[in-house]
Amino acid sequence: MRRLDDRLRTIALATKGFMPEAEGDALFDAAHAACDELPGLPLAEIGSYCGRSTVWLGAVAAERGVSLYAVDHHGGSEENQAGWQWHDPAVVNHDGRIDTLPFFRATMRSAGLTEVVHECVGDSHAIGAEWTTPLALCFIDGGHGRDVARGDYHAWHAHVAVGGVLAVHDVFADPADGGQAPHDEIYRPALASGRFIEVGCTGSLRVLRRVSAA
Repeated sequence: MRRLDDRLRTIALATKGFMPEAEGDALFDAAHAACDELPGLPLAEIGSYCGRSTVWLGAVAAERGVSLYAVDHHGGSEENQAGWQWHDPAVVNHDGRIDTLPFFRATMRSAGLTEVVHECVGDSHAIGAEWTTPLALCFIDGGHGRDVARGDYHAWHAHVAVGGVLAVHDVFADPADGGQAPHDEIYRPALASGRFIEVGCTGSLRVLRRVSAA
């Protein structure tokens, strides 16, 4: 398995976020494999938060000479809002709203990835609906409400080129381990479609390869 270099690893692990190190490494390796299969095609990340997982993916983009499109409205997912389990007051701005964009930009500057990571600030469903560029990899780690997860799948899965990778975070088969939206609304429909097969599993990260255009 290919590994992120120590400098970028330190930055990634110091960044606010929810990507365990082993899963970040698996995502890094999956992105390299996607670039091996589809050289020259860009990568996309749906849900960037403060840029923790973006460092792993951005490092691949920089090494392989492609772009990474980081899609996020930066207003925080449902589970990040006040009163919810994953709320962090440190990302609330002076207007009382979550705003992770300054944190994301600081992470990209620190990592030296601003030339290859392109911000797409806005609603992921709307951006995906207008997207036209085939992707070597699409990593979905956006909002975990059922409607949001379902919408991310429908907006983005078709943009993964045949041979490319659809990676999904926070996939839990057992409800006791975590929320079911990524499992039920992204992972299972992708496999049931016949367009994707599972090729990797690390923690809650599932890596699927697109095998059919139909």
